[in-house]
Order: sequence, then C-alpha cells, then structure tokens
Amino acid sequence: MERAEKQELVASLHEVFSGASSVVVVHYDGLSVAEITDLRTRVREAGAGFKVTKNRLTRLALKGTKYEGISDLFSGPTAIGYGDDAISAPKALSKFAKENEKLRILGGGMDETVLDIAAVKALAELPSLDELRGKLVGLIQAPAQKLASVTQAPAGQLARVFGAYGSKDAA
Repeated sequence: MERAEKQELVASLHEVFSGASSVVVVHYDGLSVAEITDLRTRVREAGAGFKVTKNRLTRLALKGTKYEGISDLFSGPTAIGYGDDAISAPKALSKFAKENEKLRILGGGMDETVLDIAAVKALAELPSLDELRGKLVGLIQAPAQKLASVTQAPAGQLARVFGAYGSKDAA
C-alpha cells in the first residue's frame, strides 16, 4: 500500500468511527472467503457495516474519536462492525458468532463507553428500534381501546334492558 492509500484509508476509518453509534471488534481467524461474504451480507441486511482492518492504521484512525479506548483490542486478524444505531452491528455479529465459532467477539464501544464481550452480547439481546416502536404504539393504544370499551358497556347494557322490556311488553 502506498502512503496516499494509507492516508485515505485512515481518513475513511476516522469518518466511520466519528459517525458510528456503536463499534464491535471481532477476530475472524479461520473464516473462509465464502463465510466472510455471508457475514458481510448479514451485517448489511441488519443495517450495519463490516470492514476488515489493518491494526496499525485503525489505531491511527481512532485518535481523536470517541472510540479511542478500544485501540487495545486491535491485534491479530481483526475486523470491525459498526452501525448508525447502537444495536444493529452487535446483534448481527453476535448471531453469526453463535453459528460460527471462528468469529470471536473481542469487545467494542458505544459512544465513549468501552464494552467488553458480555456488554456487546447484552446489547445484542436488546430489541431493535422498530420492535421498540411497535411495543410503544401498542402500549399507547391499549388504554384508548380499554377506555372505549368501558364507555360503550353501560350504553350497551341499557339498550339490552330496554330491548328486554320492549319484547316483554310486546308479548
């Protein structure tokens, strides 16, 4: 790699770190090209990104970002998963790591917080933003539906009573 290419790579990685809500660092030692391609596809479908990185250049790119604390994780064959929302990358990478033992999660970061393996897996267990929105809408709608049924119940009971008296008088 020439010097200009390295500077470009450092600048693009710095931009990734500056814009990401969460970053997950993984070891991919032993994964075949087909497996890495499958991993990239799954991560992309989850709305996140995945890059195989050069450790020294990545450490340079981390300087001046909120993820400076994770620079110790970069040794050996490492890659990063990153996303605009905090749980897309951890969720996709954790799911793939469960299915394939060759991918190991080393840790990561969320904003300025350094995450260990357990914290990344805990993030992966959280529901997605769309799931949370659906639950919130359901919670908001439930009281309105209950209120509507409670206010309609007395009127329905009165109508049944009047109907019973009407049919009794007609008979």
